[in-house]
Formats: sequence, structure tokens, C-alpha cells
Amino acid sequence: MTPEGELLLMDAGAELQLDLKPYLPAFAQLQSALIEGNRQLNLTALTTERDIILKHFVDSLSCDIGGWLSGAGHVLDLGTGAGFPTLPLAIVNPGIQFLAVDATRKKIEYVSRTAASLGLSNVEVLASRAELLGRDLAHREQYQRVVARAVAALPVLAELALPLLQIGGLLIAQKGQLSAEELAAGQQAAAELGAELFHVKHFELPISRDQRSVVVMRKLSATPSRYPRREGIPSKQPLFWGNEQIKRSEDKEA
Repeated sequence: MTPEGELLLMDAGAELQLDLKPYLPAFAQLQSALIEGNRQLNLTALTTERDIILKHFVDSLSCDIGGWLSGAGHVLDLGTGAGFPTLPLAIVNPGIQFLAVDATRKKIEYVSRTAASLGLSNVEVLASRAELLGRDLAHREQYQRVVARAVAALPVLAELALPLLQIGGLLIAQKGQLSAEELAAGQQAAAELGAELFHVKHFELPISRDQRSVVVMRKLSATPSRYPRREGIPSKQPLFWGNEQIKRSEDKEA
């Protein structure tokens, strides 16, 4: 990482009320790993230092605006891709254990190697689909937090993530621009799945001023056993999208 990159990261961190100076060596190593990994695996379209810092590192760190990870012991990152937000969050939160989940095995293998090279003992990885994890008793209702960065529309994300949360746990979803229709559908889906959508914050990312929203759902009761539906159905037939609930007769397992 160049001196200009270090300054950019520290300035952006300051806007998030984070002192990132102690973590500069780790972020420099993460940047190098991402550039090298991208040559081999085509992990990201963002390749310049500025884009990596602002649109991967800082964007990931902004998932914790509001301090919603505070007090969490186990956090699941759903759809981690090349390790975002897990790796930046794990760097600055060494006391939190992260499980990075993605359906693409080559990406998960990259995240595992990178976490090991950074000495991040608080990162574990798993290659799996969320629909399968949500029905696996080893993972269903086991996590205190689920984070998701630009993964899916809110009603889809609610169905994939909420079954994984303990009662009282939080889904922290980072979104771009958020329509009133998507927000309403997410709120209805949360209620159907045993949760409430209780916090939305719209903000601009530091330096770049890109528009973002953080949506927080809180698990209030056990998710009905019929959710999540089988693989692919949540994204093809989102709950309550367009203010119409998907007929439960269509959701039965084959």
C-alpha cells in the first residue's frame, strides 16, 4: 500500500470514527493478497488502490455503523465473496469470531488462505448455500449476528439469513439505494419469519460519497420450520414482493 493509500484509509476510517493506523500493515497485506488472488481467480472488478480501499475495505467497515456488532461473539457473513465484509471486520474486531459463507468454493478457499496469511484466527470459512445452512441444525438459530453486504433484495435476504439467527440476534444488511417497495417487502417478510425490521440508516460512504443504507432486523421468535424454502426459490419468488405473499402451497418441499 502506498503512503497515499495509507492516508486515504486513515482519513476514511476517521469519518467512521475508527483509528485504523494500528491496522495499516494488515490492510496493506490484504490489499496485496486481493491483487494477487484476482490475477488467478478473477475475484473482483475493482483493481485500483483507491477502489480497493474505499469500495472494499471502507465499505465493509461501514457495515458496523451504529455499533451493531458490539457484544457479538459469533457473526456469520452471508455471501462473503472475496472476504468482504469478513476480513476487514475481523482485522478491527479480533474478539469476534466470524464465519464467512459463500456458495463459490474457489472464493472460500481464497478467503481461508488469506485469513491464515494475515494470522486471523477469528475467521472460519464454509462453502455452502444459505438455504441448506438454514435447515442444518448445526447452523440454524446458532448465530448472534448475520451480516450481508449487497447480497440480495431485503425479502430474499430475510428468508436466507433470519433462520440462522438466535432469538434476540440481529441481521445487519448493507444495501445501496433502497426503494420504499423493497423496504416494505422486507418488513413484511421479517414479520413472517419471526423478526422485526426496526432500524434503517441512510448514509454516504467516506470520501467517495456513494449512497448506502444499513438495515437491521431483530429476531423475536423462532422462524417457522417451512423457511427457508428449497434452493433457488427465495430469490425466484421473494416473500411479499410487490405486496403479495407467495402462496404457501407453492412453497412445499418436493
